[in-house]
Amino acid sequence: MPDLFIDGEWVTAAEGGTREIRCPANGDLVRVVDEATSVDTVRAIEAARRAFDDGRWSSVPLSERGQLLARVADLLERDTEEIARLESLDTGKRIVESRYDVADVASCFRYFAGLACGDAVGGRVVDVADPGVRSRIEYSPVGVCGLITPWNYPLLQAAWKVAPALAAGTTFVLKPSELTPSTTIHLVTLLAEAGLPPGVGNLVLGAGVTAGAPLATHPDVDMVSFTGGLLTGRRIMADAAATVKKVALELGGKNPNIVFADADLDAAIDNALTAVFLHSGQVCSAGARLLVEESVHDVVVDEVVRRAQRIRLGGPFDEAAETGPLISAQHLAKIEAYVASALAEGAVLRCGGERPNSIEFPALADGHYYRPTVLDGCRTEMTCVQDESFGPVLTVETFRTEDEAIALGNDTMYGLAGAVWTNDAGKAERVAASLRHGTIWINDFHPYLPQAEWGGFKQSGVGRELGPTGFHEYLEAKHVYRRLNAAPSGWFEGGPGE
Repeated sequence: MPDLFIDGEWVTAAEGGTREIRCPANGDLVRVVDEATSVDTVRAIEAARRAFDDGRWSSVPLSERGQLLARVADLLERDTEEIARLESLDTGKRIVESRYDVADVASCFRYFAGLACGDAVGGRVVDVADPGVRSRIEYSPVGVCGLITPWNYPLLQAAWKVAPALAAGTTFVLKPSELTPSTTIHLVTLLAEAGLPPGVGNLVLGAGVTAGAPLATHPDVDMVSFTGGLLTGRRIMADAAATVKKVALELGGKNPNIVFADADLDAAIDNALTAVFLHSGQVCSAGARLLVEESVHDVVVDEVVRRAQRIRLGGPFDEAAETGPLISAQHLAKIEAYVASALAEGAVLRCGGERPNSIEFPALADGHYYRPTVLDGCRTEMTCVQDESFGPVLTVETFRTEDEAIALGNDTMYGLAGAVWTNDAGKAERVAASLRHGTIWINDFHPYLPQAEWGGFKQSGVGRELGPTGFHEYLEAKHVYRRLNAAPSGWFEGGPGE
């Protein structure tokens, strides 16, 4: 079956291009997919434009849109095992993680289904002193949306965009990462099965510079939502400016995980490992900066190092594995260069810093694996502290006071997420209030809720996903002002017949 979905039909790429998708755990061929170019993307944009302009989806009552989203959630649960298998093959992540992802995606669709069936876009009445005027705010769908998603959580990130876009009544063109398209293809088949009208949801596959570029530049696209790297996000924002599109960007982070001496250290240490080494650190909200109160540095870091050395690497279907490979050989090389630069700056390598030995671990020889790495003795001015590695690399800094911890936590151009560990409730709330990051966890790390907004301060992006605000990203506010009895304004001299 062809892999591009345009105007309700599965089609091949206009220029006949294809791409091999290979599992990063062992290099095995997963599938060959159609590779779109700008020609295909423009066709998809035109289809989405027609579908929006003729109202085939925006005119559908909100409750019916919600019912379709709920059906999609049911279908996702029905196909959990197949979807999880596809996600693990494309990304290399453990199958248990992929199952969690599918459950989270179904929950996301159910949340926006409920929002659509409620009063989320009911608008409001504006108080006006003049009794002869009725004024109200209404919300309408933003139009045609370009949705661009990353490779680390391909299905989840697609759901965070597709579900609110459909609930709001928009039409869209979805472009997943060229490295991990399989679960996005499956999601689009489920949208069609659930009864989505032709042209409302379109799918193109391919590289960003070809298949993705028109989504930021084409005048018929009203909004572009992108999750991915900072440099690409800046380029999309600049390209979108030419047609003054609405943009929503989630661009990663360098997230501080702050541990005070009065914290439950066993819990803090355990969560510090999960914060940075889950999915081999390929998580936008990874707690890659460990900030430890100086008095407990040795206790905390020695135990983090001991446990990091014991983390078992393996492929997605290895039941004993605790984390998996990096996405590609290119990304592996980037992580190696990142660690080498950190050591040159004076960081102290406590563990990791290399690929697993292929003789000792022959099953890992063909994959893109890198050992969990801890870099101690780091300072805030170091490149390794400021730059996002997007890999299994933890940098360690120390602080002495609450104010110093806050200053270090905010000393980054990013502002996506952070955490604070302490048994002092007042201190926890003060630090959380002072950190300039979009999500703050207190005595926890990583959980998110579909009903709670997600996004970043500073160069972690603009706009929000999830929650009511994530829904309203796909809506425009309209003021309707009605005078009950029309009358001349009398502003200028010379009335009727004069």
